[in-house]
Amino acid sequence: MNVRPDFSKNANAAQTAPAFLSVWDMHSYYGESYIVQGISFNVHEGEILALLGRNGAGKTTTLRSIARMDSPQVNHGEIWLDHQPLHKMKSYEAAGVGLGLVPEDRSIIPGLTVEENLQLAQIAPPVGWSIERIYDLFPRLGERRKQEGVTLSGGEQQMLSIARALARDIKVLLLDEPYEGLAPVIVDEIEKTLRVIKEQGMTTILVEQNAVRALQLADRAIILDTGSIVFDGTAEEVLENESLRSEYLAI
Repeated sequence: MNVRPDFSKNANAAQTAPAFLSVWDMHSYYGESYIVQGISFNVHEGEILALLGRNGAGKTTTLRSIARMDSPQVNHGEIWLDHQPLHKMKSYEAAGVGLGLVPEDRSIIPGLTVEENLQLAQIAPPVGWSIERIYDLFPRLGERRKQEGVTLSGGEQQMLSIARALARDIKVLLLDEPYEGLAPVIVDEIEKTLRVIKEQGMTTILVEQNAVRALQLADRAIILDTGSIVFDGTAEEVLENESLRSEYLAI
């Protein structure tokens, strides 16, 4: 049975903190296909949440639903970010209140340099993430600032996609398969960056097939199976539970 999260600042004193991002009883569809089947969860500010499950479990659909993308269709439920009702917003409005989705395909804009991709995304004037601060975080992008974005390596394009989200001074970073197709040394570099921005207060939801790497980075984990939540707890609990990993993650 779903229990509606407490979105108020006067959350029960037993809670460690009020929820920063809350999803309540969310149902999402692609046409007639019922993908996300009434899930509820909270994410606290500054937390990294790994959203895990086998292919087809509903992970990407969950991310896209939170980001208010046109597809899938959210037919029921509520989504709140820092007391803002995302479920009443279009995708551009959700982006405007601090939601940043980094899609699996990275969506680098052809014909624009690295710097032009960042400038196009940046709010004016920047509050927290100036372009120079982004180059401090991603030195490779600084070195290639005049290079066309689509000519970068896969790892560099992933860095640019994350950097472009940061340039909008987001509150929550949604990452869909950020390690896909990347060499381990590049994955190490991206993980290091995600740890740095976590230390600076960024809240992150990470969808990743490389479950072990995701769990080693995350504070908490949610496991989906056929559109429903089958586990919500610490990342350490999943790493230590062999039967849970075997049944739902095949690791």
